[in-house]
Amino acid sequence: MNARFDMMGNELAAAVGKRFAGMSSVLRRSSLPVATQELVSLRASQINGCGFCTDMHTKDAAAAGETTQRLHLVASWREATVFTEAERAALALAEEGTRIADGQGGVSDETWAEVRRYYDDDQTAALVCLVGLINAANRMNVIVRMPAGFYEPGMMAELVS
Repeated sequence: MNARFDMMGNELAAAVGKRFAGMSSVLRRSSLPVATQELVSLRASQINGCGFCTDMHTKDAAAAGETTQRLHLVASWREATVFTEAERAALALAEEGTRIADGQGGVSDETWAEVRRYYDDDQTAALVCLVGLINAANRMNVIVRMPAGFYEPGMMAELVS
């Protein structure tokens, strides 16, 4: 399977991709736990049907030490006992922020209150930016039908260097 369009082979798209990788790098250096970042990115990617990003965030999370059990349970996090309350708040924000068109006015006040309960201002900013960034990346990859399966942990970091 090949992508419809080679985004990294196009000068304009590659420049945008490099900026995306740079933003991702800024978020990675924030005080928001890396595990939370990967879980949020994985959940949004699952919802959006982005195989490439699901592959990438599963592999990057595993490389960062995430357990197989937790990775397998992200899609059903509400019924799983392996996530902290803080992670649950972040996953709820990821879902509601991803399914804006399906919800009742976007992110609920209840979810927002839980996010603010567990995350300080910088972590909240990182979460909001991360949800926006992963949704944009998912949409671009879905549009061009970027295939999944070939990603190696750390590949995206190479774009920033």
